[in-house]
Amino acid sequence: MHKSPTPAPSTLRELRESGHRHRTVKAEIRENLLARLRAGENRFPGIVGFDDTVLPHLERALIAGHDLVLLGERGQGKTRLIRTVTGLLDEWSPVVEGCEINDHPYAPVCARCRRLAGDTGDDLPVAWKHREDRYGEKLATPDTSVGDLIGDVDPIKIAEGRTLGDPETVHYGLVPRTNRGVFSVNELPDLAERIQVALLNVLEERDIQVRGYNLRLPLDILLIASANPEDYTNRGRIITPLKDRFGAEIRTHYPRTAEDELVLIRQEADLGALGADLPDHLVEVIARFTRLVRESTAVDSRSGVSARFSIAAAETAAASAVRRAALTGEERPVTRVCDLPGVVHTLRGKVEFEVSEEGREIDVLAHLLRRATAETFRASLGGADLAPLLDRFGEGAQIESGELVPAHELLRRIGRVEGLSKIMARLGMGEGDESPGHAAAALEFTLEGLYLMRRLSKDETDGTAVYRT
Repeated sequence: MHKSPTPAPSTLRELRESGHRHRTVKAEIRENLLARLRAGENRFPGIVGFDDTVLPHLERALIAGHDLVLLGERGQGKTRLIRTVTGLLDEWSPVVEGCEINDHPYAPVCARCRRLAGDTGDDLPVAWKHREDRYGEKLATPDTSVGDLIGDVDPIKIAEGRTLGDPETVHYGLVPRTNRGVFSVNELPDLAERIQVALLNVLEERDIQVRGYNLRLPLDILLIASANPEDYTNRGRIITPLKDRFGAEIRTHYPRTAEDELVLIRQEADLGALGADLPDHLVEVIARFTRLVRESTAVDSRSGVSARFSIAAAETAAASAVRRAALTGEERPVTRVCDLPGVVHTLRGKVEFEVSEEGREIDVLAHLLRRATAETFRASLGGADLAPLLDRFGEGAQIESGELVPAHELLRRIGRVEGLSKIMARLGMGEGDESPGHAAAALEFTLEGLYLMRRLSKDETDGTAVYRT
């Protein structure tokens, strides 16, 4: 992201003369959000499928100035959504230079900055912090300590000769170090109860306590947590007073339409680095495959199927095409149907199956992948005139394909097919997609669809597929 130049004021006097206005974090986010709403601008770039469901609730919570919890199964984009909230902060914010907890020059709160302000007056040095640096995050784990989040006594400072009661001997934890910013606690219920208690003052009284120190640090912070609904509502995993202190609970969800799933895959899959093309019809197969896995009764619905499942599937299929190109000398790798079965084995570990399906995981996923392919074939080529391709199968004729058969060789085996351009057009291949790889991808998908529609038969052995009548 492009950063604008750092603002010029470098002292408290210059900051006042610039007309800078001090706002709390929540007021800053509220005003910037409302400005974007009035201008019709995108408030949460990169977030897919939440426009009419999650985002209105989130916007209401932010306008109200509430700390909040995002509840959802794994891989629903909770952390991604939390990180986009920082985009609603001012791009640059002034801090007292050298302050560990980002004190505002107009209202310093830590002992060091108050003393410095008293000594320097209007010459108090000012530094500027970019909004990307005003975000803190902690994945809740059982070994997380109060010191990690809130702070602890720093033995080195005591060894330097300071007294134990000196507030400046405190080493601040992640939460106060994110003062005047956004702090996220991921998987909140995994925090031990005594650590959850430490967050109570942060949420309600807006101060912190460290080992009995009489610290009164009015933190200016927006706290956003994420949790799995089952853990969050399960008695004993999260203390009731902490739940009560969050102003809003917002439920997230997986993409509810195939179109959103397609956009998500295209947006998140790192295909550019692989250098392989993934045609639209195969992206659709992967999107349908992911949705079928989520809906399957063989899969544990409580654990969910992460969006990372479809992203990893797209990257794995594209990687298979790159591997084929390296082994066979293809110049421009294009992903084909023969590259999809490999994702079943590599993605098995991303899905939690019901106990009754133990030992059948590969069979279940392979069956769902065939269903996804068949549904995509019906949607894209249903009703198309495929007789010219079927005519290639005379008595006893067969066509062999496979993950190591290069595109030019597959086209040679199939021969010239009337209406190929129409097939490619219906699969979303337009200008620029006339390469042998795209033609081979279109024809192989058509062969696979004809097999799934029982108009051809297929024998599979060790990564090869032989189509025949």
